[in-house]
Amino acid sequence: MPLFFVLLLAASLFFGVGVAKASTNCENNTDCIEVGRWDIGLALGYGMKSNPLKDFDDIPIYAVPTLAYYGESWFFDNGNIGYTLAEGENFTINLITTFSNDSAFFHRWDPSNIFLLSGDNTQSAIAPMASTMKAFDTPDERAIGELKNRNFTYLGGAEAFIYTRFGIVHASLAHDILDVHGGFESRLKWFYNIPLDRWNFEFAAVLDWKSEEVVDYYYGVRPSESFYWSQAYQAESALNKSIEFTGQYVLTKNWNLLLVARYTDIADEIAESPLLDKGYTTTYFVSAAYRF
Repeated sequence: MPLFFVLLLAASLFFGVGVAKASTNCENNTDCIEVGRWDIGLALGYGMKSNPLKDFDDIPIYAVPTLAYYGESWFFDNGNIGYTLAEGENFTINLITTFSNDSAFFHRWDPSNIFLLSGDNTQSAIAPMASTMKAFDTPDERAIGELKNRNFTYLGGAEAFIYTRFGIVHASLAHDILDVHGGFESRLKWFYNIPLDRWNFEFAAVLDWKSEEVVDYYYGVRPSESFYWSQAYQAESALNKSIEFTGQYVLTKNWNLLLVARYTDIADEIAESPLLDKGYTTTYFVSAAYRF
């Protein structure tokens, strides 16, 4: 069992944990969702998600939709479906389904791009890796041909949240339920919210662990793509580290200004893949958001 997996389970048991809390009174909380009511919103603005893959375009952000519903036990949150197993004053534990985010780098209209980082349709859905050839006829054995498709998959597992005076801790563990790669993904996130009159600031630190199967499926090289790199690069489990900032300014009951920024340090086990030319990815988005 990977060390990070053990630490993650220990942390989740120690802290106790839950989802963005559904409440019966959300008048003064822009992140709160009332039980039994659909929460629908749309943020329009401009931003960019950098793509660490070679010869793949960065992902522009023009619109970020929000669609969520929380019942007494079941909930739907931007494509994720869940069921609350246990809930206390300071914690929540859920069964969840969610989609992978690694496939978003390969597909323009991947669900994680649609729900989280939507953009326009001026670029192709899949940008194939260009094959680099020498000026003469003999091919370079290290050149990578057109990539095989890296498919989207759905994950199923459990998550826990806990609410403390020092912020909120979120821990989750999920498995590929569509058997696309058969791997596991796990997350440990701490975030802290600071409300100041009409302003609201949120700071977060995230650890994302991916099993060897996940890393090999998305970032490994198939023999048909490059026999050399299929032997030279061997995938291993990896731990990405991220920091995030979200700032909101409330204009009216329905309108607010939104700023989102994220930096992810990609694990060496992934960054060493010949498919990548950067060991990090960044995201920013500035917008005006309307909540229906």
